[in-house]
Amino acid sequence: MKGFNFAMASAFARSIPRVASTRGVWTCRQCLLQSRGSRIGDQLRGYARRSNAYGNGSAKSAKSKRRGRVIVATAGGALGVTAVAFTDDVRHAYEAVERTGRVVSTLAVCINDYRVTLNQNEKTKDEEERNVSLKACHQRCANRTLKVLEKNGSIFIKLGQHLSAMNYLLPLEWTTTFIPLQDKCPVSSFESIEAMFEQDTGEQLSDYFSEFEHQPIGAASLAQVHLATVKETGQKVAVKVQHPTLAEWAGLDLALTSFTFSTLKRFFPEYDLEWLSSEMEYSLPQELDFALEGQNAIRAKEYFSHIPELPLVVPDVIWAKKRILVMENVSGHRPDDLEFLDANGIDRDEVSAALARIFNEMIFGTDAPLHCDPHGGNIAIRKNPNRRGCNFDVILYDHGLYRDIPIDLRRSYAKLWLAVIDADEERMRKYAKEVAGVNDEQFPLFASAITGRDYSVLKKNVAQARSSEEKKNINTALGEGMLQQLVQLLGQVPRIILLILKTNDLTRSLDENLQTRQGPVRTFLILARYCSRTVFEEQVEELRKRGSLLWPRNLVGLLGAWLGYVRVEVKLEAFEFWLAVKRGWQDVVG
Repeated sequence: MKGFNFAMASAFARSIPRVASTRGVWTCRQCLLQSRGSRIGDQLRGYARRSNAYGNGSAKSAKSKRRGRVIVATAGGALGVTAVAFTDDVRHAYEAVERTGRVVSTLAVCINDYRVTLNQNEKTKDEEERNVSLKACHQRCANRTLKVLEKNGSIFIKLGQHLSAMNYLLPLEWTTTFIPLQDKCPVSSFESIEAMFEQDTGEQLSDYFSEFEHQPIGAASLAQVHLATVKETGQKVAVKVQHPTLAEWAGLDLALTSFTFSTLKRFFPEYDLEWLSSEMEYSLPQELDFALEGQNAIRAKEYFSHIPELPLVVPDVIWAKKRILVMENVSGHRPDDLEFLDANGIDRDEVSAALARIFNEMIFGTDAPLHCDPHGGNIAIRKNPNRRGCNFDVILYDHGLYRDIPIDLRRSYAKLWLAVIDADEERMRKYAKEVAGVNDEQFPLFASAITGRDYSVLKKNVAQARSSEEKKNINTALGEGMLQQLVQLLGQVPRIILLILKTNDLTRSLDENLQTRQGPVRTFLILARYCSRTVFEEQVEELRKRGSLLWPRNLVGLLGAWLGYVRVEVKLEAFEFWLAVKRGWQDVVG
């Protein structure tokens, strides 16, 4: 991205395919008008020639005048078409320069603000004064950046939403300032959706749907969802459509994101966030391919169909194209809608446990697909009194970002978590190196990042609830220099680990928002069960390589592996039995 400038942005933007507007593509119209103009000219010239057979000298004069008018009209029409085309191209280039200008100018102002603030802080002896000064700088720069993200829209909204959830990495002033972006998603006009549907399918909306709601029931940074009815079957469906303008600006916006982080690295090399833009460049094309999302949804549905005890519902895919996805309409309430849960007799602890089982299955299950964006907007809860084991369903939406965890990494990750649960630091360090290649110096920071806990807690009992003091200690540590180390650490770990970290952070947030009575104890026991199962399966596989499991030596090994697995299983079963008794007693008393 070196040498990036406005001219490059304009040229790059012009090379990006633009979504056809309702007016049609101008080049086709130009050809059409030129063709029509040519035919009209031929007809007029033919008429003039025929008139000449009946005319005289005055007819020649009239013919000359008519020919002049035709030439002027034709030239005027051609100029008009060219002007429209030129104006459209100039408009696009102008908007590209405008988008680029907002990013570059705000970036320059923020870099200068930080440099001035940091230089002044070096001359200030009072630590509290330095902290106040730096926090004020964080806030100013966050406010400026928010305005740019909102103005540019498109994938900048998604970037801001992602940054708002990175409270383990970014200063509080940045993450809290970006929170409003969660509710400020663009809404594309019905007319633009109509035009895109016709462009992508060759049909009108009315050809396929007998009803199509003009207003979306939900909008996100990349797409919006409309309710509709399939004309042929009468089935109610949810139609996910990509914002038409994304195709116009996605390439430029990704280039600007990359330019921003590479420039920040140039001025502040200790804060290398280029891995973030690299991940966006890798992930975004997949998230923009709704046909791929449809395949992911089908795969997830098929995988969990073999585990009926998990209350997961993935809506059926009717059909999908790159920018359009038609799915079964399955609705519910957000998992943090505590009023809905309580009013319908849905136990928050059971919802928490179900979410823990579903996402641990995705991480540790053999050949399981991992959903990498499980935030509150992509999950819904609905009441289902007919389901065995619980009275609700967990509905999972937005299957655009999936990953597969390699089996060796999955097994090492399971051993790492078992070491964390057992507070075994030596084993933690060993498997942290296998999982992410971190050294002993980086280990405490990595352990805190992957668990969301203060390192001092990890050496005692990770299952205890996070106190407000612990959260404060983590934020203070980030402000005292650990942030720089964390940025560098995240830049070197494998990409799949970053996505696992993101999934962990989002599911942890979901669990905390449920405000369960038991805290995280049960979810950690569920995690331990899946980890133990993964390790047990590996041990059995290794024993099979030696020969029959019935050989005395292998039989002893199998018994030891089974006892290790059962130890965790018994703990969880005992805890869940105690919860059931407690709930029953509360029902009797209540």
